[in-house]
Amino acid sequence: MNLLDTITIGAVASVIWPLCRVGGFFMTMFVVSGRTVPMRIRLLAAAAFTLCILPSIPALPDGLAPFSGIGILITIKEVLIGACIGFMTQFISQCFVLAGQTVAMQTGLGFASLVDPVSGTNTPVVGQFFTILTTLVFLAIDGHIIFFRMLLMSFVTLPQGGEFISPVGLREMVEFGTMMFSSALAMAMSAICTMLVVNFTFGVMTRAAPQLNVFSMGFAVSMVVGLFIVRTSLNAYLNTFTMVFNEVMTRTCSLIGTSCEGILQ
Repeated sequence: MNLLDTITIGAVASVIWPLCRVGGFFMTMFVVSGRTVPMRIRLLAAAAFTLCILPSIPALPDGLAPFSGIGILITIKEVLIGACIGFMTQFISQCFVLAGQTVAMQTGLGFASLVDPVSGTNTPVVGQFFTILTTLVFLAIDGHIIFFRMLLMSFVTLPQGGEFISPVGLREMVEFGTMMFSSALAMAMSAICTMLVVNFTFGVMTRAAPQLNVFSMGFAVSMVVGLFIVRTSLNAYLNTFTMVFNEVMTRTCSLIGTSCEGILQ
């Protein structure tokens, strides 16, 4: 009976711990973690993905009991590893969301807002446009398949019951936020500079002709210029997306303890 219990507990652990890592990944992954995807669908997708990768996962070390104190710590560690890998994909979208919000606020387009399906808060329509565009491009280049493969690779580089993510990988994940803000600012810099010139022009016009109603005319001109800026900024979208995606892949590989370079050219 004790032998049967040991075999049963080992079989449960070989499924539950991979499911915890995969579940943490689906909990924070870009596209899948949005509020538009029901929790039940995410759970079923995580369970199906876990069953598919079970034959490719290294076997568990002997002597690990899932219902002991060590087992609880391993469960928490598996969830955190999956959540960190999935969280890296969020940088891809948030870079363009920040850029869109900055452009919208600078050009007066921020008055039009919608509910963000990911965060559930009101965000400018321009930010929503970049979110949808980034989602479509991410799925078109099979970005989700690439990160599924990296999640499977993490079971080899970070085996179950082994060490946690190295401090170097965690530091690089945190430091990547700096690049996210700098990339968003680079995309929005054209809008900032253009609107500075437009506001400076209206300031000169106000001094030269005080009778002009600058507020009513300036708001309309700012919106028209803003639409033109959004159209022009799309020319640099693919280059920025390629740079951000490759950097996210490189940082994710460092996070799980391996080396790789971006595949997009």
